[in-house]
Amino acid sequence: MPGRAVVTGATGGLGFETAAGLARAGAHVVLAGRDAAKGEAALARLRREVPGTSVEFEMLDLASLASVQAFAERMQDAGRVIDTLVNNAGIMAPPVRRTTADGFELQFGVNYLGHFALTAWLMPALLRAEAGARVVQVSSVAHRRGRMAWDNLQGERRYNAWTAYSQSKLAMLIFALELARRAKAQGWPLVSVAAHPGWAATDLIANGPGGGGPSAKGRLLDVGFRLFAQSAADGALPLIHAAASPDAQAGGYYGPTGLGEIKGPPGPARVMPQAWDAEAGKRLWAVSETLAGVSFPG
Repeated sequence: MPGRAVVTGATGGLGFETAAGLARAGAHVVLAGRDAAKGEAALARLRREVPGTSVEFEMLDLASLASVQAFAERMQDAGRVIDTLVNNAGIMAPPVRRTTADGFELQFGVNYLGHFALTAWLMPALLRAEAGARVVQVSSVAHRRGRMAWDNLQGERRYNAWTAYSQSKLAMLIFALELARRAKAQGWPLVSVAAHPGWAATDLIANGPGGGGPSAKGRLLDVGFRLFAQSAADGALPLIHAAASPDAQAGGYYGPTGLGEIKGPPGPARVMPQAWDAEAGKRLWAVSETLAGVSFPG
């Protein structure tokens, strides 16, 4: 697997632990994040924890398509190659509907659409990988209750924080499976997989329902995660497996294998029928290309 690996949301939590795992496997890791100060701190921490690692930080704000495009252009300077892309960054259930710089509902825009655009703009660098690139979409057990609200993708007519979060994570899994289908059909040297961390104690909780509002459900979830969740390092193991293991198969989905896929060693995870739906994959792909103004080769 070594080569260049890009991990989004890599300045803390699951992203940092995933980046550390890839660094230990010998990859040159690009930590992508939207906070320069956190980026510098993450660089220093990674160099302490993985001595001799090759690592850099790059600014990336998934809430801005202009930032996503600029990041992709920098990543491809001088014909650079990307061997692994882990689309990890995300936010969880802000209680009030907010939008990205481009007017998309924040969770749909950051968790999914920004990553869709990033993957499209990075395709030339991914397709240059000699051994074939690996692209990982980070989903969630929340995809199980997700539905694609085709008439209300942006939550403009009705907004529920958890419904929007589940939809964004379902979209990530649909995207991974559709990318796998298209890679096979087009003959792209690319392995598309997905993973989820189960219940992992990360900043996602504090920055979303745990710290973003006074709702009783948010407080209860925060307590539940602190009592029952595994560490961010353990939560990252399925992501690292998907990104680096030779056992990870194209179109595969990986997560913890314990009770309810909440924690435990990594292995195959349960995919709900709405994620397998090939027609939904085609529809989401077409809608996403139009919304983001991007296109894939072929």
